[in-house]
Amino acid sequence: MLSNDYKRIHLIATGGSIMHNLALALAEKGLQVTGSDDEIFEPAKNRLAAAGLLPEKEGWFPEKITSDLDAVIVGMHARADNPELLKAQELNIPVYSFPEFIYEQSKNKQRIVIGGSHGKTSITSIIMHVLQYHNRKFDYAVGAQLEGFKNMVKLTEDAPIIIIEGDEYLSSPIQRVPKFHLYHHHIGVISGISWDHINVFPDEKIYREQFRIFADMTPKAGVMIYNQDDEQVAHVCVPRTQDSKFIGYGVHEHKIKNGKTYLTTKKDPVEIQIFGEHNLRNISAAKEVCKELGIKGQAFYEALATFKGAAKRLEKLGESNSTVIYRDFAHAPSKVKATTEALKKQFPNRTLVACLELHTFSSLNKAFLPQYAGALNAADVPVVYFNPKTVEHKRMEMLDENQIKEAFKNPNIKVFTDSRSLQEFIENQDWKEKNLLLMSSGNYDNLDFKGLTEKVL
Repeated sequence: MLSNDYKRIHLIATGGSIMHNLALALAEKGLQVTGSDDEIFEPAKNRLAAAGLLPEKEGWFPEKITSDLDAVIVGMHARADNPELLKAQELNIPVYSFPEFIYEQSKNKQRIVIGGSHGKTSITSIIMHVLQYHNRKFDYAVGAQLEGFKNMVKLTEDAPIIIIEGDEYLSSPIQRVPKFHLYHHHIGVISGISWDHINVFPDEKIYREQFRIFADMTPKAGVMIYNQDDEQVAHVCVPRTQDSKFIGYGVHEHKIKNGKTYLTTKKDPVEIQIFGEHNLRNISAAKEVCKELGIKGQAFYEALATFKGAAKRLEKLGESNSTVIYRDFAHAPSKVKATTEALKKQFPNRTLVACLELHTFSSLNKAFLPQYAGALNAADVPVVYFNPKTVEHKRMEMLDENQIKEAFKNPNIKVFTDSRSLQEFIENQDWKEKNLLLMSSGNYDNLDFKGLTEKVL
């Protein structure tokens, strides 16, 4: 049976960010979709319910796995001994990880895969925005909710290309290989390599090796577009044959004037709505991909001028005459450094208060923490927040204030372990000619961002 002939599909761990979007995409395609999960949070809960796909009860129910299923897709949140997974294996039902299934659904398409430790979502979203602006047909799988796109996954029969955000994290509990190795790209991108996911890749060498494998998978007549200014990337993006094309990119030429960024082009300067050196690299990467897809210079810039940025990627929460508040998904050391420096460079005359929540396994790990050395140095008021309960929940060794200051190599860092105290500290600042940056892959333990923004402004 061809994967495109599948009629009945069950998703194990259907509540995940990307998994529930896959469920929605498959239902839209006309397939019969069921799913299970032991915990489902918003917005997945509401979105699945609206589509009639929310499981009646949370938990795992092996009786849902019957021989009339055409396939089972298992998310990373499930474990290898998941009772539904075991039942599917027992009944010899085809079991796929998310990336395997996306590949199966896009075997007849040109596959563009965006990889890298940082910038993946931004590059992917710029490409998608430009393609949509020019009414090009395409499918996609991206790791964030993007403005102008209903879901994070779209799978159709007629789109000739698919744009995929290629995560280097593991594919599934039974397939412990990076996701981006399974998409088999025609056009690949590596935006940067900065050691992350310490729980899976215990040292930098093993982590970098995953990107070398990805680069080496570039097929005959395929293209690998890479950040030529990143030493680690240059180390793995070495063409080993003449069969494929390797294209390096750097920071797009630009000027910053009165807090606005203008791209230098062959014609007039183009004002853009995003900023920062990392974003100017992301633009260069996206431009090279679009060129390969037949969208040249001026057509690219025309679309880019209307691009507002991806959600939680330097997302503007509010602004007054003398203050702007941004929220960013940055959590890995390289991302934190790039985002902090970008905001300081954009508004050099304003004081910058930059807050980082340590929330991931890597960021709360004592052995990994020194990777953050200097990451907040561009901030005038550097702040680090973590919840001791999260450290306990992850069964890790507790951190203290001095360890954080030492690891960040910054004695001026203010450390908070209670989100209410952090909120009071922020609200009590004098916000004249001062900007606020909130960085985290979490939510500062349900901090009221809207209320905070109103108070500050």
